[in-house]
Formats: sequence, C-alpha cells, structure tokens
Amino acid sequence: MFLPDHEIKKRIASGEIKISPYEEKNIQPASLDLRLGSEFLRIEHHETSGVINLTEKPKYKRIKKDEVIIPPGHFVLGTTLEKISIPDNIVAHIEGRSSIGRRGLFIQNAGWVDPGFNGNITLELYNADSLPIKLQSGTRICQIVFGLMSSRSENPYRGKYLGQEGVTGSKSYLDKK
Repeated sequence: MFLPDHEIKKRIASGEIKISPYEEKNIQPASLDLRLGSEFLRIEHHETSGVINLTEKPKYKRIKKDEVIIPPGHFVLGTTLEKISIPDNIVAHIEGRSSIGRRGLFIQNAGWVDPGFNGNITLELYNADSLPIKLQSGTRICQIVFGLMSSRSENPYRGKYLGQEGVTGSKSYLDKK
C-alpha cells in the first residue's frame, strides 16, 4: 500500500519517517519531492584501463559546487539535499520527476530504498539530450514514494550504503563473488 500525502505528513510529524531538511510544500499527492544537493562524483576515465571493471574500486573526481553542467551523453553521481530514515516496515522508491525527464535528464538510484535505510540518496544522473544540462543545488530533482509493508522486515537494510552522507560512489567492488 502506497502512502498518500496526509499519511506521509503524519508519519514525518511523528518521527516514524525522518526527512532533514524537510519542507512540507514538497509533499505531492502520493510522494515527496527531494532536492539536489551540492556534491557530485564523476568517474576519472583517464585513470581506467579503457574499461570500467565492476570488481575494482572506481576513482572519482569529487565536485562540491552549487551547480554542475553535464555534457551530452555524460553521467555523474549526485546526492539529495535531504537525508532520510525509514523504519523497518516501510519501503521507498525513487523516481525522477517527469518535468526533469522531459528535458532529457535521466535520474535513477537503482530505484529501491530498503526498510531500515538511513542516509542521503545517491542519484545517477545521465544527460540523454544533445545539449549540456545545467543542474543547480536546491532544485526539486526526484520524488520518493513510500509503501507500507504488511509487517516489519526480519532483516532490515544493514548494507554497505547504510548511513551514507552526501554523494557515495559505487561499492560493487566489495560484493562477494
């Protein structure tokens, strides 16, 4: 069951869902808009052997600015301004805002936020347009949709991204084979 606006507000007010900083004006009928932070990561392609190996720790260039320009066909990691915390009986899903997608910016975060997660959301940002796209921190960039589970998770999220602050690069190199 997805949570409607009044349930999201109620659960934020009670502290069950934590959003910081929180602005009630960002509540939508069945979601909450999240804003873009001011920290980005770009893979250092000149540091690779010409191929991205998912089992090796990637090298990133960290960019701390209030705006970033993504060239056509390029990809950067960004972060939400908001830090979230959800309990063991709520899941969340991140979606790019339609208004932003219609400008050629694809927004993803692998989509799913497991019960028990807390931290900033790292966003995968891809410019699918033929022109550069300028992004500014504070822009409503994506939306989070909350779902109530039928019971608490026996094994809430305790993975490698728990408690992440700011933009966090891939940790796929830590995966067990």
